[in-house]
Amino acid sequence: MKRDFRILLLRTTMASADLKAELDCCSICLSLYTDPVSLRCGHYFCRFCIVSALEAQEAAGVYSCPDCRAEYPERPALEKNRKLGNIVEPFLSAQPDMEETGIFCTYCIKSPVPAVRTCLQCEISLCDDHLMAHNKTMDHILTEPTRSFGSKKCSLHKKVLEYYCTQDAVCLCVSCCLVGEHKEHQLELLDVASEKKKKKLRKYLEELNPQKAKIDRRLQNLQDRQRNIQEKASDKRKIVRKLFMDIKEQLEMAEKKALSEISRQEEKIVSQISDLIKKLEIEEDELSRKMRHMEEMCHVTDPIRLLQEGDITVCGRGDDEDKGGDGGEGRSEDGLDEVLISLTLHRSMRDIVTNVTSELGLHVPDILLEEDTSHRCVKISEDLKTATSTEEEQDRPESPGRFLNYAQVLSRCGLSSGRHYWEVEWDQIGRCGIGLSYPSIEREGLQSSIGCNDKSWCLAMSGAGCAVRHRSVRSPLSVDRTCPRLGVFLDYEAGRLSFYQLCDPIRHLHTFTASFSQPLHVVFWLCPEASVRIIS
Repeated sequence: MKRDFRILLLRTTMASADLKAELDCCSICLSLYTDPVSLRCGHYFCRFCIVSALEAQEAAGVYSCPDCRAEYPERPALEKNRKLGNIVEPFLSAQPDMEETGIFCTYCIKSPVPAVRTCLQCEISLCDDHLMAHNKTMDHILTEPTRSFGSKKCSLHKKVLEYYCTQDAVCLCVSCCLVGEHKEHQLELLDVASEKKKKKLRKYLEELNPQKAKIDRRLQNLQDRQRNIQEKASDKRKIVRKLFMDIKEQLEMAEKKALSEISRQEEKIVSQISDLIKKLEIEEDELSRKMRHMEEMCHVTDPIRLLQEGDITVCGRGDDEDKGGDGGEGRSEDGLDEVLISLTLHRSMRDIVTNVTSELGLHVPDILLEEDTSHRCVKISEDLKTATSTEEEQDRPESPGRFLNYAQVLSRCGLSSGRHYWEVEWDQIGRCGIGLSYPSIEREGLQSSIGCNDKSWCLAMSGAGCAVRHRSVRSPLSVDRTCPRLGVFLDYEAGRLSFYQLCDPIRHLHTFTASFSQPLHVVFWLCPEASVRIIS
């Protein structure tokens, strides 16, 4: 029986060692996994180890697996391996027990046998056989195998700790209970006190388990969210890279078109000039021949011969001097039609911008202001793009849609679907409000002020700062006061209205969310001398 026990113990020890060897495979710290995670290539690491390794690789811009050297152009997401973690956790918690198997029986000298118990009084460790003999001769306190006897005995009396003082929360020996400051205190046996503490700890565990489960759920949600953000960011990078590749191709095409137009004009004009050169060369030869003949006749001494020579006619074709083909407006002095070249470039650039906005799912509306809604103290520019507040009232006819109390104006057309983007610029004088409104907004009274009702959304700008307003609720914002240009984005179906400050880099200021139920019109509110312009 003793031999069978030894064999079983040996097999258990060997199996534990094999498991440790199998689990001890974090190639970075060379220790058992702590919070194991994996890369896409399938290799596992401690979370702390691989995060440190990836941060060290960040400066190079290329990430790789420390095991197989598989490269990732972007920082790889880490997948938590719960199954491996569940295997490692009990093994780690069991390590002290495995280490204690290195404590052998004090009496088995020739062939060391692992101890199963330790006697605190005798300060010896015992195997099964010697434990049976020991128990027959004396009644001592036995514990799990240990080499640490000092912590099990009273430091004052050098006796085994057997009791627990509930008042002072200390472990005592018999002598401490009979004499000294603890003799009148409430005492308990160590086992009884230990069970009470275990019961209390189990109660705490019951209370903490739901909290831990809640934290685990939140942690999982955050990890899922983090992974989703990383995946979306990766997808966005791919889209942007593809977009810029397309832009580069379109720019190359635009360059080819412009260069081709220059070459076409050059070839045409140079060909015309070459034809003129050839004609002039022929005329020059003819004139040279006639001039030589005239010189010869000037030296003739015979008057009869001179007078009988026919008259020599001279054609005045030199007046046709290098007109360079058909002229016309747009041609510069060198003959190139620079306007046509510029228009070719402009059209190509416009097509590129159109394609980009289409790829991004954006529409840039042509916003015009409606004078029939404008307060009489708001002046509208001829192109219907700029609104300026003046002290002098404008001479305008009566209109049921005109704002009466506040210097405001609506745009002509409303936006009732789609994703739209436009820009506005404030002259940084006075105060102004920029926003969107339903056409059914009141035209007089407090409810007609944008942002002071449930029919309008407003971003208010002033030299003192910036704020957003809806349903009369005002929220201040932090802005760069040196940047007067703003971008406005509307996603009607998603119920999103966002404002951006177009500094470098672009800053998001605020986003309103709502379920829009009517067409939305651009609306401006202006204090005296303030001016706002719509950027086409």
